[in-house]
Amino acid sequence: MTDQGTAPTPSGTLRKCPTGISGLDEITYGGLPWGRPTLLCGTPGCGKTVLAMEFIVRGVEEYGEPGIFVSFEESASSLVDNFRPMGFDLEGLVRQERLKLAYISVPQGEIVEAGDYSLDGFLIQLEQGIKQVGAKRVALDSLDSLFTHLSDTRLMRSEIARLFDWLREKGVTTVVTGERGKEDLTRYGFEEYLSDCVLLLDHRISEQISKRRLRVVKYRGSAHSADEFPFLVGSRGISVFPITSVQMEDEIGSERVGTGVSDIDDMFGGEGFYRGSTILVSGKAGTGKSSLSAAFVDAACRRGESALYLALEESSGQVLRNMRSVGIDLQHWVDEGLLGVRAFRPTLRGLEEHLVSIIQAIDERRPSCIAIDPITNFVTVGNSDEVGGMLTRLLGHVKGLGITLFLTALTPVSGSVEETDTSVSSTVDSWIALEQILDGTQRRRRIYIVKSRGMRHAHDIREFIMSSQGLSVRPLPVSAPVIREAEDSRGSPAA
Repeated sequence: MTDQGTAPTPSGTLRKCPTGISGLDEITYGGLPWGRPTLLCGTPGCGKTVLAMEFIVRGVEEYGEPGIFVSFEESASSLVDNFRPMGFDLEGLVRQERLKLAYISVPQGEIVEAGDYSLDGFLIQLEQGIKQVGAKRVALDSLDSLFTHLSDTRLMRSEIARLFDWLREKGVTTVVTGERGKEDLTRYGFEEYLSDCVLLLDHRISEQISKRRLRVVKYRGSAHSADEFPFLVGSRGISVFPITSVQMEDEIGSERVGTGVSDIDDMFGGEGFYRGSTILVSGKAGTGKSSLSAAFVDAACRRGESALYLALEESSGQVLRNMRSVGIDLQHWVDEGLLGVRAFRPTLRGLEEHLVSIIQAIDERRPSCIAIDPITNFVTVGNSDEVGGMLTRLLGHVKGLGITLFLTALTPVSGSVEETDTSVSSTVDSWIALEQILDGTQRRRRIYIVKSRGMRHAHDIREFIMSSQGLSVRPLPVSAPVIREAEDSRGSPAA
């Protein structure tokens, strides 16, 4: 029988201690090594203290494992104040004697470099704290403070090794924070060799956008993901976003949901999309992408389902007003509480923050259908690969929840309608393309299905009509021209 806070493992494999931190347990294949020290290294502001504290708090709240957090830089009252905005009730956990906050000041004048220098006094205090709350988890923040004013690296290495051995003997799972060195992972260059697991946290600025990355540098006795993963320090703590979280093991059903336009339902065998699938609509400006996304969420609300509309280039008021011009009254559903409309500019924050914000909105509303219009606006804060990675993580999350996701993408002015800047076309289940052509002195819209996995669908190009009475589709007139607008105006090759 395993402890509540221990990840069950097959016989002969390393015992794991789940962190409770979103995404981190996935890339470590179950958590940190149980009863062993893990080193968190990185530059100031990368999130080491937050991760260490969350490891302790999640252990107390989610796994019933009391913990002790030892700080050499911040007082207990400062820690309480700093973590309150994240929803961590450190005072309450201390009163319940499930958490101990210990502040150990190491004034420079009290450190004397001598041959008999040791951590004996600190170990006595730490043992008392562990016994006081019956701690199963320990965090030391930051280890460098104990040795800042010493120059004998052999002495430091010996004492750190003794500390880590002592922690292993006590059977407590420990996270230790340390500053990153100029050339090595750590300040002194040997801490990573003494640790059983090493996590490297990195905080960088790219094109004025803040980005955080986490990597498992080493993990003795266990396989782990060696890639670099984006993570966010948000209002609820740390969130890591592993691309490997998409395991493709989601439950698959055959239920259909309407597109919002009966004529387009007919193009999909008369029933619309599969529930829980992802749909992409691509096209140039003015082809009707936003109108189709509005019709999609309108149909969901008509079925009595909750829906979420995320607008990336118009305000909420503009969306509600503009959709009335094509006979779609979204305000009615907003008033009834069935539809949530959120508008934001992608340049407001980085991609990881956008991902967390969207996931939080999903958690709050629990919609059955989501529309994001248009996803190509994310390229203003990341390149195509970065945006594609973020969207892949989002697709994996909503698919796991059984949510039907409707995405629109703006086609480059000189590009094909079957071209986007987000690298997600291969991962979506259904893809609709919209285009405009010149017919004499008039512009006509066209619609066709590029692909739709696992269902019968139309292969012909049809006319897409937008009017004050709504949206509709009809067969192309026999005399309809076949030259697309891009070819006519720029001489681009046919799509």
